[in-house]
Amino acid sequence: MAEPLKNQYGPEIPGKIAGMIALVYPDFDGEAFLRTALDGYEPLELMPRGRHIARALRRHLPGEYPEAVEILINSLGPKLDGTESFGMAPFLYLPHVFFVADYGLDHFEPSLRAQYEITQRFSAEYSIRAYLERHPEATLARLRQWVDDPSPHVRRLVSEGTRTRLPWASRLRDFQRDPSPVIALLELLKDDSELYVRRSVANNLNDIGKDHLEVLVEIAQRWMAGASEDRQWVVRHALRSAVKRGDSDALAVLGFAGDEALVVRHARISPDRVAIGESVTLAFEITNTSAAPQRVLVDFVVHFVKANGSSSPKVFKLTTLDIAPGEAATLSKSLSLIQRTTRKHYPGTHRIDAMLNGIVAPLGSFDLEE
Repeated sequence: MAEPLKNQYGPEIPGKIAGMIALVYPDFDGEAFLRTALDGYEPLELMPRGRHIARALRRHLPGEYPEAVEILINSLGPKLDGTESFGMAPFLYLPHVFFVADYGLDHFEPSLRAQYEITQRFSAEYSIRAYLERHPEATLARLRQWVDDPSPHVRRLVSEGTRTRLPWASRLRDFQRDPSPVIALLELLKDDSELYVRRSVANNLNDIGKDHLEVLVEIAQRWMAGASEDRQWVVRHALRSAVKRGDSDALAVLGFAGDEALVVRHARISPDRVAIGESVTLAFEITNTSAAPQRVLVDFVVHFVKANGSSSPKVFKLTTLDIAPGEAATLSKSLSLIQRTTRKHYPGTHRIDAMLNGIVAPLGSFDLEE
């Protein structure tokens, strides 16, 4: 089992922050800050630890927010070098994000300046959302300026901070209802020079599509016209959830048309009884019965049994094929049934389907035993 993230965010974190602040603010009482920060720290999970440290900062920095946040800005370390993964190191600034989100809403300019600096070392995608809610017009205007910023971290904040369904933050309900202000920003970033930014654009569009599929499809169709390889990747990534659901309009944008001429034959699932921790193999043949070549996106769906005996489908990507008229392609895949932190298996009958360009074809089932 993976180690809890909070274990990588131990009591040394407030100690590091205290040392950084002391270098730029000699009047800082580091020992008093650490007593406050570490009081009740141990039982907390990662995010509550970050907010707990932010509360301690608020107590021990100057009472005037603009002065306090300027001290935090001056204490920041070097900017991130590149856009690759940096592990947990940037999470050192998680309390800074909470500090700005929780205490700076009445001080727009100092707080936007702080987020501009923080996001080049960690990410201000959490805190910027509070400003989009309290000061929507002013914050959108600032994000429009940051679209052209030389830092890819600042440009990514524009797209990542406006995601309506950002996984670790509350939803932006107003933009869920009307995503047009967000889309206007994404239009300016869709051909960004950095994949780091373009991936965020795609993730933002994927979120929008969960509430407004027709809007996502319209944007995807428009962006695909004369699109570069980079922009085609953005569109494909943005459509991934809709494609997994088998939406015909999303699939059509990518050139996959549902066609009953594609026939599944000779489906086999073996063994038909298997124990948790083992694996099953599924195999089947796809035949193109038409007189025209067929491009086929092939997924498979496992209807996993849940603890209460009901089932929940999960779509797995398999492959993309071009099948000539009258020809057949044989596919196989091994499915592991090892218990994981992300999926717990339960005994019962598990159905498996193939999905060809979004059209479901049953393959059979297997019985999972303890």
